[in-house]
Amino acid sequence: MKFLDEVKIYVSSGKGGPGCLSFRREANVPKGGPDGGDGGNGGNVYVEAIAGLNTLVDYRYKQHFKAQSGKHGMGRNRNGSNGDDLVLKVPAGTEILDESKSLLIADLKEIGNRFIIARGGLGGKGNAFFKTSTNQSPRKFQPGQDLEEKTIWFRLKLIADVGLIGLPNAGKSTFLSTITASKPKIADYPFTTLHPNLGVANVDNAEFVIADIPGLIENAHKGVGLGHRFLGHVERCKLLLHLIDVSSENIYNDYKTITNELKMYNEKLVKKKKILVFTKCDIYDENKIKEIKKMLKVNKISDGIFISSVTGQNILKLSRNINNIINKKVSKIDNKKINIEEWKP
Repeated sequence: MKFLDEVKIYVSSGKGGPGCLSFRREANVPKGGPDGGDGGNGGNVYVEAIAGLNTLVDYRYKQHFKAQSGKHGMGRNRNGSNGDDLVLKVPAGTEILDESKSLLIADLKEIGNRFIIARGGLGGKGNAFFKTSTNQSPRKFQPGQDLEEKTIWFRLKLIADVGLIGLPNAGKSTFLSTITASKPKIADYPFTTLHPNLGVANVDNAEFVIADIPGLIENAHKGVGLGHRFLGHVERCKLLLHLIDVSSENIYNDYKTITNELKMYNEKLVKKKKILVFTKCDIYDENKIKEIKKMLKVNKISDGIFISSVTGQNILKLSRNINNIINKKVSKIDNKKINIEEWKP
């Protein structure tokens, strides 16, 4: 299934049906009086978060949605039927914004959340409604209320337990495919991952959802490389795994680039629980690993964990620590429990 996390749509509620102007006309019943019925109410447009969806792709090819209008009233005091409501189904984690994207209208964070985005017009009253003791033959009736229409944006922010962040080609997709059944596209070049991928990991009979976020680059918070959209997906994650390629020419700069982008986008992201993960450790020997550890200490960077998705080095250990944090078996990340294990080729 293709992934789409932002879409612009037009919605319109149903118009209220008009009331009826009618008088009872039957044999042997002179001056039967008014019998015009009321119009039906127009249908509402709802947006509802449901289970089983993780993309907005259903709205790629159809962007106009309209609820049914109410039927007109009829003689013999027959009221028009109400228009059918329209329910737009979206994944949990979908935000509804106005046309300018400057106003958050609603945030459907949980399955079952429902919001009325366009309210149907009320049906008009028929002339029977206006009959009084002083006006036995009213010719007054009401048209139905007008519909409500607007252009809105849906923006999806994935709800996952763990978010994988890092520069392009840091090994995020390979790690995801190693501990879950997800099969993201993997290749040895930057920007292989062009949209978030989700996977479910099962560790010690417990499950957690991991989101592989496309690689971030400098000035991602300004939208470079669609970074502002990608960063939005990590806002709801309980834990962030910051992956760094140990073969990088400047590991410290890689670390600072991602940390700064998180801070510039939303300072709350910097305060989220994080584990620093160094990938592709199978390509270096023990001495090189020690050099990297020394560099971390000099730059006052907290200990991380070295892994290899190819050999499986430390994968189980990291998975169990993730599981402990997600399931709140520990109140905070304990660096002593995720100290770097010496890798031995």
